[in-house]
Amino acid sequence: MSTTQDNQPGPGSAPAPAKAPRKDRSHWLYIAVIIAVIAGIVAGLLMGKDASGFQPLADLFIALIKMIIAPVIFCTIVTGVGHIAQAATVGKVGGLALVYFLIMSTFALVIGMVVGNVIHPGENLQLSAYDPAKSANHGGWELIFDIIPGSIPVLPTLFVALLVGFALQSLGTRGAPVLDMLERVQSIVLKVMGWIMWVAPIGAFGAIAAVVGKTGWGAIGSMLILMGAFYLTCAIFIVVILGSLLRGVTGLNIFKMMRYLGREYLLIFSTSSSESALPRLIGKMQHAGVSKPVVGVVVPTGYSFNLDGTAIYLTMAALFVANAMGEPLALGEQIGLLVVMIIAAKGAAGVSGAGLSTLAAGLEAHKPEMLGGMGVVVGIDKFMSEARALTNFTGNAVATFLVGKWTGELDIAQAKATLNRESPFDEASLIEH
Repeated sequence: MSTTQDNQPGPGSAPAPAKAPRKDRSHWLYIAVIIAVIAGIVAGLLMGKDASGFQPLADLFIALIKMIIAPVIFCTIVTGVGHIAQAATVGKVGGLALVYFLIMSTFALVIGMVVGNVIHPGENLQLSAYDPAKSANHGGWELIFDIIPGSIPVLPTLFVALLVGFALQSLGTRGAPVLDMLERVQSIVLKVMGWIMWVAPIGAFGAIAAVVGKTGWGAIGSMLILMGAFYLTCAIFIVVILGSLLRGVTGLNIFKMMRYLGREYLLIFSTSSSESALPRLIGKMQHAGVSKPVVGVVVPTGYSFNLDGTAIYLTMAALFVANAMGEPLALGEQIGLLVVMIIAAKGAAGVSGAGLSTLAAGLEAHKPEMLGGMGVVVGIDKFMSEARALTNFTGNAVATFLVGKWTGELDIAQAKATLNRESPFDEASLIEH
Protein backbone atom coordinates (compact mmCIF):
# COMPACT_ATOMS: atom_id res chain seq x y z
CA MET A 1 0.00 0.00 0.00
CA SER A 2 1.55 3.29 -1.04
CA THR A 3 1.69 6.36 1.19
CA THR A 4 1.77 10.02 0.31
CA GLN A 5 4.79 12.03 1.40
CA ASP A 6 4.18 15.15 3.48
CA ASN A 7 5.58 17.40 0.80
CA GLN A 8 3.56 15.85 -2.01
CA PRO A 9 -0.13 16.50 -2.86
CA GLY A 10 -2.56 13.74 -2.03
CA PRO A 11 -4.75 12.07 -4.64
CA GLY A 12 -7.64 14.45 -4.01
CA SER A 13 -5.68 17.65 -3.47
CA ALA A 14 -5.05 20.31 -6.05
CA PRO A 15 -1.60 20.24 -7.60
CA ALA A 16 0.81 22.85 -6.36
CA PRO A 17 1.24 25.74 -8.76
CA ALA A 18 4.36 25.37 -10.87
CA LYS A 19 7.05 27.96 -10.38
CA ALA A 20 7.49 30.27 -13.31
CA PRO A 21 10.85 29.61 -14.92
CA ARG A 22 13.41 32.30 -14.24
CA LYS A 23 14.12 34.40 -17.29
CA ASP A 24 17.58 33.69 -18.68
CA ARG A 25 19.58 36.91 -18.69
CA SER A 26 21.19 35.90 -22.00
CA HIS A 27 17.88 36.95 -23.62
CA TRP A 28 18.68 40.53 -22.68
CA LEU A 29 22.16 40.20 -24.15
CA TYR A 30 20.63 38.85 -27.34
CA ILE A 31 18.25 41.80 -27.57
CA ALA A 32 21.04 44.27 -26.75
CA VAL A 33 23.22 42.94 -29.57
CA ILE A 34 20.35 43.17 -32.07
CA ILE A 35 19.66 46.77 -31.02
CA ALA A 36 23.39 47.56 -31.24
CA VAL A 37 23.63 46.12 -34.76
CA ILE A 38 20.63 48.14 -35.96
CA ALA A 39 21.98 51.28 -34.30
CA GLY A 40 25.41 50.66 -35.86
CA ILE A 41 23.90 50.29 -39.34
CA VAL A 42 21.91 53.50 -38.94
CA ALA A 43 24.93 55.40 -37.59
CA GLY A 44 27.13 54.13 -40.39
CA LEU A 45 24.67 55.07 -43.12
CA LEU A 46 24.02 58.53 -41.66
CA MET A 47 27.57 59.46 -40.68
CA GLY A 48 29.50 57.85 -43.52
CA LYS A 49 33.26 57.74 -43.02
CA ASP A 50 32.93 59.80 -39.83
CA ALA A 51 31.54 56.65 -38.20
CA SER A 52 35.10 55.31 -38.12
CA GLY A 53 35.37 57.18 -34.83
CA PHE A 54 33.41 54.34 -33.24
CA GLN A 55 36.13 51.79 -34.11
CA PRO A 56 37.83 52.05 -30.67
CA LEU A 57 34.67 50.57 -29.15
CA ALA A 58 35.14 47.46 -31.29
CA ASP A 59 38.87 47.35 -30.50
CA LEU A 60 38.07 47.53 -26.79
CA PHE A 61 35.93 44.41 -27.02
CA ILE A 62 38.59 42.64 -29.12
CA ALA A 63 41.24 43.51 -26.51
CA LEU A 64 39.11 41.91 -23.80
CA ILE A 65 38.61 38.79 -25.93
CA LYS A 66 42.37 38.59 -26.57
CA MET A 67 42.99 38.83 -22.84
CA ILE A 68 40.80 35.81 -22.04
CA ILE A 69 41.63 33.54 -25.00
CA ALA A 70 44.62 31.75 -23.44
CA PRO A 71 43.01 31.01 -20.03
CA VAL A 72 39.81 29.72 -21.70
CA ILE A 73 41.70 27.55 -24.17
CA PHE A 74 44.03 26.14 -21.51
CA CYS A 75 41.26 25.22 -19.07
CA THR A 76 38.86 23.80 -21.65
CA ILE A 77 41.50 21.66 -23.35
CA VAL A 78 42.94 20.24 -20.12
CA THR A 79 39.50 19.42 -18.72
CA GLY A 80 38.32 18.31 -22.16
CA VAL A 81 41.12 15.73 -22.37
CA GLY A 82 40.10 14.52 -18.94
CA HIS A 83 36.49 14.12 -20.03
CA ILE A 84 37.58 12.29 -23.16
CA ALA A 85 39.45 9.84 -20.96
CA GLN A 86 36.38 9.33 -18.79
CA ALA A 87 34.15 8.73 -21.81
CA ALA A 88 36.65 6.34 -23.37
CA THR A 89 36.59 4.19 -20.25
CA VAL A 90 32.89 3.43 -20.76
CA GLY A 91 33.76 0.53 -23.03
CA LYS A 92 32.61 0.17 -26.59
CA VAL A 93 29.91 2.85 -26.37
CA GLY A 94 32.30 5.62 -25.31
CA GLY A 95 34.97 4.63 -27.81
CA LEU A 96 32.56 4.48 -30.75
CA ALA A 97 30.96 7.78 -29.77
CA LEU A 98 34.28 9.62 -29.52
CA VAL A 99 35.50 8.32 -32.89
CA TYR A 100 32.22 9.30 -34.52
CA PHE A 101 32.29 12.75 -32.91
CA LEU A 102 35.83 13.43 -34.10
CA ILE A 103 35.02 12.36 -37.67
CA MET A 104 31.77 14.32 -37.90
CA SER A 105 33.17 17.49 -36.33
CA THR A 106 36.11 17.43 -38.73
CA PHE A 107 33.76 16.77 -41.64
CA ALA A 108 31.58 19.71 -40.60
CA LEU A 109 34.62 21.98 -40.42
CA VAL A 110 35.64 20.88 -43.92
CA ILE A 111 32.12 21.56 -45.24
CA GLY A 112 32.23 25.07 -43.80
CA MET A 113 35.62 25.59 -45.43
CA VAL A 114 34.37 24.38 -48.82
CA VAL A 115 31.28 26.60 -48.74
CA GLY A 116 33.36 29.56 -47.63
CA ASN A 117 35.72 29.09 -50.55
CA VAL A 118 32.80 28.89 -52.96
CA ILE A 119 30.89 32.01 -51.88
CA HIS A 120 33.91 34.10 -50.72
CA PRO A 121 31.99 35.88 -47.94
CA GLY A 122 33.18 39.30 -46.80
CA GLU A 123 35.01 40.35 -49.95
CA ASN A 124 35.50 44.11 -50.45
CA LEU A 125 34.51 45.00 -46.89
CA GLN A 126 37.89 46.68 -46.30
CA LEU A 127 38.00 46.02 -42.58
CA SER A 128 40.87 47.62 -40.67
CA ALA A 129 43.58 45.51 -39.10
CA TYR A 130 43.45 45.28 -35.31
CA ASP A 131 45.79 47.94 -33.90
CA PRO A 132 45.20 48.68 -30.21
CA ALA A 133 47.92 51.33 -30.21
CA LYS A 134 46.11 53.26 -32.94
CA SER A 135 42.81 53.03 -31.06
CA ALA A 136 44.47 54.07 -27.80
CA ASN A 137 45.79 57.23 -29.42
CA HIS A 138 42.38 58.09 -30.85
CA GLY A 139 40.25 60.22 -28.59
CA GLY A 140 42.13 59.62 -25.31
CA TRP A 141 41.61 55.87 -24.95
CA GLU A 142 45.17 55.29 -23.69
CA LEU A 143 44.28 54.65 -20.07
CA ILE A 144 41.55 52.11 -20.83
CA PHE A 145 43.71 50.11 -23.25
CA ASP A 146 46.66 50.22 -20.83
CA ILE A 147 44.50 48.59 -18.13
CA ILE A 148 43.67 45.55 -20.27
CA PRO A 149 46.48 42.94 -20.19
CA GLY A 150 48.03 41.71 -23.41
CA SER A 151 47.35 38.27 -24.82
CA ILE A 152 49.36 35.07 -24.35
CA PRO A 153 50.39 33.30 -27.60
CA VAL A 154 47.74 30.73 -28.53
CA LEU A 155 49.77 27.94 -30.14
CA PRO A 156 52.15 27.53 -27.15
CA THR A 157 49.09 27.54 -24.90
CA LEU A 158 47.51 24.75 -26.97
CA PHE A 159 50.70 22.71 -26.81
CA VAL A 160 51.17 23.09 -23.05
CA ALA A 161 47.47 22.39 -22.40
CA LEU A 162 47.62 19.14 -24.38
CA LEU A 163 50.76 18.05 -22.48
CA VAL A 164 49.18 18.85 -19.12
CA GLY A 165 45.91 17.16 -20.10
CA PHE A 166 47.53 13.90 -21.16
CA ALA A 167 49.87 14.00 -18.15
CA LEU A 168 46.89 14.24 -15.80
CA GLN A 169 45.20 11.45 -17.73
CA SER A 170 48.25 9.19 -17.30
CA LEU A 171 48.32 9.86 -13.55
CA GLY A 172 44.87 8.32 -13.15
CA THR A 173 43.40 8.80 -9.68
CA ARG A 174 46.47 10.76 -8.53
CA GLY A 175 45.71 13.42 -11.14
CA ALA A 176 42.02 13.62 -10.25
CA PRO A 177 42.44 16.33 -7.54
CA VAL A 178 44.40 18.54 -9.95
CA LEU A 179 41.78 18.03 -12.65
CA ASP A 180 39.07 18.92 -10.16
CA MET A 181 40.97 22.07 -9.20
CA LEU A 182 41.35 23.08 -12.86
CA GLU A 183 37.62 22.59 -13.39
CA ARG A 184 37.01 25.03 -10.54
CA VAL A 185 39.48 27.47 -12.09
CA GLN A 186 37.70 26.99 -15.40
CA SER A 187 34.40 28.02 -13.83
CA ILE A 188 36.05 31.28 -12.71
CA VAL A 189 37.57 31.91 -16.14
CA LEU A 190 34.26 31.23 -17.86
CA LYS A 191 32.51 33.56 -15.44
CA VAL A 192 34.88 36.32 -16.54
CA MET A 193 34.20 35.33 -20.15
CA GLY A 194 30.50 35.70 -19.49
CA TRP A 195 31.06 39.21 -18.14
CA ILE A 196 33.09 40.14 -21.22
CA MET A 197 30.24 39.01 -23.45
CA TRP A 198 28.10 41.78 -21.95
CA VAL A 199 30.47 44.23 -23.65
CA ALA A 200 29.62 42.59 -27.00
CA PRO A 201 26.80 45.06 -27.84
CA ILE A 202 29.24 47.96 -27.50
CA GLY A 203 31.84 46.21 -29.66
CA ALA A 204 29.23 45.21 -32.22
CA PHE A 205 27.95 48.77 -32.48
CA GLY A 206 31.43 50.19 -33.00
CA ALA A 207 32.43 47.60 -35.60
CA ILE A 208 29.18 47.69 -37.58
CA ALA A 209 29.04 51.50 -37.58
CA ALA A 210 32.64 51.76 -38.79
CA VAL A 211 32.36 49.18 -41.58
CA VAL A 212 28.96 50.38 -42.81
CA GLY A 213 30.22 53.96 -42.74
CA LYS A 214 33.14 52.93 -44.94
CA THR A 215 31.43 50.63 -47.45
CA GLY A 216 27.73 51.50 -47.11
CA TRP A 217 25.10 48.97 -48.20
CA GLY A 218 27.82 46.62 -49.48
CA ALA A 219 28.70 45.70 -45.88
CA ILE A 220 25.09 44.87 -45.10
CA GLY A 221 24.86 42.71 -48.21
CA SER A 222 28.05 40.81 -47.30
CA MET A 223 26.78 40.04 -43.82
CA LEU A 224 23.43 38.87 -45.18
CA ILE A 225 25.22 36.59 -47.66
CA LEU A 226 27.22 34.99 -44.84
CA MET A 227 24.13 34.45 -42.70
CA GLY A 228 22.08 33.07 -45.60
CA ALA A 229 24.88 30.74 -46.71
CA PHE A 230 25.34 29.50 -43.16
CA TYR A 231 21.65 28.72 -42.67
CA LEU A 232 21.51 26.95 -46.03
CA THR A 233 24.66 24.93 -45.27
CA CYS A 234 23.25 23.83 -41.90
CA ALA A 235 19.98 22.77 -43.54
CA ILE A 236 21.78 20.75 -46.21
CA PHE A 237 24.05 19.18 -43.58
CA ILE A 238 21.04 18.06 -41.52
CA VAL A 239 18.90 16.79 -44.37
CA VAL A 240 21.53 15.30 -46.68
CA ILE A 241 24.46 14.27 -44.47
CA LEU A 242 22.78 13.41 -41.17
CA GLY A 243 19.61 12.20 -42.92
CA SER A 244 21.56 9.81 -45.15
CA LEU A 245 23.53 8.45 -42.19
CA LEU A 246 20.39 7.90 -40.15
CA ARG A 247 18.57 6.20 -43.04
CA GLY A 248 21.54 4.07 -44.07
CA VAL A 249 22.42 2.80 -40.59
CA THR A 250 19.05 2.54 -38.85
CA GLY A 251 16.44 2.88 -41.61
CA LEU A 252 14.84 5.81 -39.75
CA ASN A 253 13.64 9.01 -41.40
CA ILE A 254 15.29 12.31 -40.45
CA PHE A 255 12.10 14.32 -40.98
CA LYS A 256 10.10 12.03 -38.69
CA MET A 257 12.83 12.32 -36.08
CA MET A 258 12.73 16.11 -36.34
CA ARG A 259 8.93 16.05 -36.01
CA TYR A 260 9.31 13.89 -32.88
CA LEU A 261 11.71 16.50 -31.44
CA GLY A 262 9.50 19.44 -32.44
CA ARG A 263 9.02 20.78 -28.91
CA GLU A 264 12.74 20.69 -28.32
CA TYR A 265 13.39 22.64 -31.52
CA LEU A 266 10.97 25.34 -30.39
CA LEU A 267 12.69 25.48 -27.00
CA ILE A 268 16.12 25.77 -28.62
CA PHE A 269 14.93 28.43 -31.05
CA SER A 270 13.55 30.52 -28.21
CA THR A 271 16.72 30.24 -26.09
CA SER A 272 19.38 30.06 -28.89
CA SER A 273 20.99 27.22 -26.94
CA SER A 274 20.78 23.46 -27.29
CA GLU A 275 21.67 23.10 -23.60
CA SER A 276 18.09 23.95 -22.64
CA ALA A 277 16.82 20.79 -24.34
CA LEU A 278 19.39 18.36 -22.88
CA PRO A 279 17.12 16.71 -20.26
CA ARG A 280 14.31 16.36 -22.79
CA LEU A 281 16.61 14.79 -25.39
CA ILE A 282 17.75 12.19 -22.86
CA GLY A 283 14.16 11.27 -22.01
CA LYS A 284 13.01 11.17 -25.62
CA MET A 285 15.93 9.08 -26.87
CA GLN A 286 15.24 6.48 -24.19
CA HIS A 287 11.57 6.41 -25.15
CA ALA A 288 12.57 6.02 -28.81
CA GLY A 289 14.26 2.70 -28.09
CA VAL A 290 17.87 3.61 -27.27
CA SER A 291 19.06 1.94 -24.08
CA LYS A 292 19.61 4.09 -21.00
CA PRO A 293 23.39 3.38 -20.75
CA VAL A 294 23.95 4.45 -24.36
CA VAL A 295 21.89 7.61 -23.96
CA GLY A 296 23.66 8.37 -20.68
CA VAL A 297 27.06 8.30 -22.40
CA VAL A 298 26.38 9.62 -25.91
CA VAL A 299 24.11 12.60 -25.23
CA PRO A 300 26.14 14.40 -22.52
CA THR A 301 29.45 13.63 -24.25
CA GLY A 302 28.06 14.76 -27.58
CA TYR A 303 27.11 18.11 -26.08
CA SER A 304 30.82 18.76 -25.55
CA PHE A 305 32.44 16.98 -28.48
CA ASN A 306 29.84 16.76 -31.26
CA LEU A 307 29.17 20.33 -32.32
CA ASP A 308 28.51 20.15 -36.04
CA GLY A 309 26.78 23.52 -36.32
CA THR A 310 29.53 25.27 -34.38
CA ALA A 311 32.17 23.63 -36.58
CA ILE A 312 30.51 24.87 -39.78
CA TYR A 313 30.21 28.34 -38.28
CA LEU A 314 33.85 28.53 -37.21
CA THR A 315 35.37 27.93 -40.63
CA MET A 316 32.84 30.08 -42.50
CA ALA A 317 33.29 32.95 -40.04
CA ALA A 318 37.09 32.67 -40.22
CA LEU A 319 37.05 32.85 -44.02
CA PHE A 320 34.62 35.78 -43.81
CA VAL A 321 37.05 37.70 -41.59
CA ALA A 322 40.05 36.84 -43.79
CA ASN A 323 38.30 38.01 -46.95
CA ALA A 324 36.94 41.12 -45.24
CA MET A 325 40.47 42.04 -44.13
CA GLY A 326 41.71 41.68 -47.71
CA GLU A 327 43.98 38.80 -46.66
CA PRO A 328 42.35 35.58 -47.95
CA LEU A 329 43.88 32.44 -46.49
CA ALA A 330 45.77 30.02 -48.71
CA LEU A 331 44.73 26.35 -48.60
CA GLY A 332 47.62 25.45 -46.28
CA GLU A 333 46.66 28.23 -43.88
CA GLN A 334 43.04 27.09 -43.93
CA ILE A 335 44.05 23.54 -43.04
CA GLY A 336 46.22 24.82 -40.20
CA LEU A 337 43.32 26.93 -38.96
CA LEU A 338 41.05 23.88 -39.16
CA VAL A 339 43.43 21.83 -37.00
CA VAL A 340 43.64 24.56 -34.36
CA MET A 341 39.87 24.83 -34.19
CA ILE A 342 39.38 21.06 -33.96
CA ILE A 343 41.51 21.09 -30.82
CA ALA A 344 40.38 24.41 -29.35
CA ALA A 345 36.66 23.72 -29.68
CA LYS A 346 36.72 20.57 -27.53
CA GLY A 347 35.18 20.88 -24.11
CA ALA A 348 33.87 24.42 -24.59
CA ALA A 349 30.25 23.59 -25.30
CA GLY A 350 27.53 25.46 -23.47
CA VAL A 351 29.88 28.31 -22.58
CA SER A 352 28.75 31.84 -23.37
CA GLY A 353 31.15 33.12 -26.02
CA ALA A 354 32.84 29.74 -26.56
CA GLY A 355 32.44 29.98 -30.33
CA LEU A 356 33.85 33.49 -30.40
CA SER A 357 36.81 32.57 -28.18
CA THR A 358 37.61 29.56 -30.39
CA LEU A 359 37.35 31.69 -33.53
CA ALA A 360 39.57 34.32 -31.95
CA ALA A 361 42.08 31.65 -30.94
CA GLY A 362 42.36 30.40 -34.53
CA LEU A 363 42.77 33.91 -35.94
CA GLU A 364 45.27 34.88 -33.24
CA ALA A 365 47.33 31.76 -33.93
CA HIS A 366 47.64 32.57 -37.64
CA LYS A 367 47.40 36.34 -38.12
CA PRO A 368 46.73 38.42 -34.99
CA GLU A 369 45.93 41.46 -37.11
CA MET A 370 42.87 39.58 -38.43
CA LEU A 371 41.19 40.04 -35.06
CA GLY A 372 40.08 43.41 -36.41
CA GLY A 373 37.21 41.59 -38.09
CA MET A 374 35.93 40.02 -34.87
CA GLY A 375 33.74 42.99 -34.05
CA VAL A 376 31.66 42.54 -37.19
CA VAL A 377 31.34 38.80 -36.53
CA VAL A 378 30.08 39.57 -33.01
CA GLY A 379 27.40 41.74 -34.56
CA ILE A 380 25.99 38.93 -36.72
CA ASP A 381 26.92 36.03 -34.43
CA LYS A 382 23.63 36.17 -32.55
CA PHE A 383 21.67 35.95 -35.79
CA MET A 384 23.36 32.62 -36.52
CA SER A 385 23.15 31.15 -33.04
CA GLU A 386 19.79 29.46 -33.61
CA ALA A 387 21.07 27.55 -36.65
CA ARG A 388 24.18 26.50 -34.73
CA ALA A 389 22.15 25.25 -31.77
CA LEU A 390 19.59 23.39 -33.90
CA THR A 391 22.33 21.70 -35.95
CA ASN A 392 24.27 20.70 -32.83
CA PHE A 393 21.12 19.28 -31.27
CA THR A 394 20.10 17.33 -34.38
CA GLY A 395 23.61 15.94 -34.74
CA ASN A 396 23.53 14.60 -31.19
CA ALA A 397 20.09 13.04 -31.66
CA VAL A 398 21.28 11.26 -34.80
CA ALA A 399 24.50 10.19 -33.07
CA THR A 400 22.49 8.58 -30.26
CA PHE A 401 20.51 6.47 -32.72
CA LEU A 402 23.66 5.50 -34.65
CA VAL A 403 25.72 4.47 -31.63
CA GLY A 404 22.71 2.59 -30.25
CA LYS A 405 22.44 0.65 -33.51
CA TRP A 406 26.17 -0.07 -33.75
CA THR A 407 26.28 -1.41 -30.19
CA GLY A 408 23.06 -3.43 -30.47
CA GLU A 409 21.34 -1.19 -27.92
CA LEU A 410 18.59 0.19 -30.19
CA ASP A 411 15.10 -1.27 -30.34
CA ILE A 412 14.31 -0.57 -34.00
CA ALA A 413 10.65 -1.57 -33.63
CA GLN A 414 10.17 0.88 -30.75
CA ALA A 415 12.06 3.60 -32.63
CA LYS A 416 9.86 3.25 -35.71
CA ALA A 417 6.69 3.13 -33.63
CA THR A 418 7.76 6.29 -31.80
CA LEU A 419 8.68 8.25 -34.92
CA ASN A 420 5.46 7.10 -36.63
CA ARG A 421 3.44 8.46 -33.67
CA GLU A 422 2.22 4.98 -32.76
CA SER A 423 3.94 5.21 -29.38
CA PRO A 424 3.61 8.84 -28.22
CA PHE A 425 6.01 10.26 -25.66
CA ASP A 426 4.58 10.87 -22.19
CA GLU A 427 5.45 14.44 -21.20
CA ALA A 428 4.60 13.64 -17.57
CA SER A 429 7.61 11.34 -17.41
CA LEU A 430 9.87 14.38 -17.64
CA ILE A 431 8.01 16.23 -14.90
CA GLU A 432 8.26 13.25 -12.54
CA HIS A 433 12.04 13.19 -12.95
